[in-house]
Amino acid sequence: MLFHGKRHPRELGAEALTQFLNHLAGVERVSASTQSQALNALIFLYRHVLGTEPGWLDKLERVKRKQFLPTVLTTEEVRAVLSCLKGIPQLMAQLIYGTGMRVMECMQLRVKDIDFRSCAITIRGGKGGKDRTVPLPRQIDGPLQQHLVRLLAEHKASLNRGSGYAPMPNALARKYPSAARSPGWQFVFPSSMERLDPKTRQRLRWHASPSTLQRAFREAISLTGIRKHASVHSLRHSFATHLLASGCDIRTIQTLLGHRHLETTMIYTHVEQALKSVESPLDRL
Repeated sequence: MLFHGKRHPRELGAEALTQFLNHLAGVERVSASTQSQALNALIFLYRHVLGTEPGWLDKLERVKRKQFLPTVLTTEEVRAVLSCLKGIPQLMAQLIYGTGMRVMECMQLRVKDIDFRSCAITIRGGKGGKDRTVPLPRQIDGPLQQHLVRLLAEHKASLNRGSGYAPMPNALARKYPSAARSPGWQFVFPSSMERLDPKTRQRLRWHASPSTLQRAFREAISLTGIRKHASVHSLRHSFATHLLASGCDIRTIQTLLGHRHLETTMIYTHVEQALKSVESPLDRL
């Protein structure tokens, strides 16, 4: 609306939409995902809010997606970053690097999905709605058990106060009404606050926000003096690359990461090859 002089969307057709989206690509230089998000939002607006079809955008210039190599930390850099983290953020980061799970998979982990006897963690409802199993790192076995002891003690205190509910996926809350208060369904990394569910009037304790870990990780990167543009997700990239460098086969890494296509996992072969020590011909002169 602002781009077309504050005209109402009903007055703007396919040509006007194409002009705006091409402006994002050619002048604003946005990424392919940003342009696609704008396109999908506009289509949703016209179809589901205005109740009309925007028309065929035949002159739309789509931004080409670029293939970026993931940012990978060396083992020394990972060790330095983890040593700068403390408390719960350190345990979260160790879990992500040690298992290759995504940040939100770590946040949404439930107590029941950690099997200390089998040294395995089951990740439920990962990307694409798929479950998978990853090994539990032995190094954090003790700290994780101590964390769960404190967590379940706090959960017991919440039960005594009449709360202690965890949000349940899908329709399980109706099928198993008492499960929401059971220890197994509690989040491993719960939020510090309870929120009132307007439908059930129950005080639910959701999982922690990923921003807590992301903020602590940025501070750790700054303290270590690492100049790479690394984020918490770089620990997942580092997990895959370091496994590949140690001789683990690519199919196993694909399974551990939960990738649907092998081509997605193959990007780490390029990173691992780049990290190998290759003598430059300049150094031979």
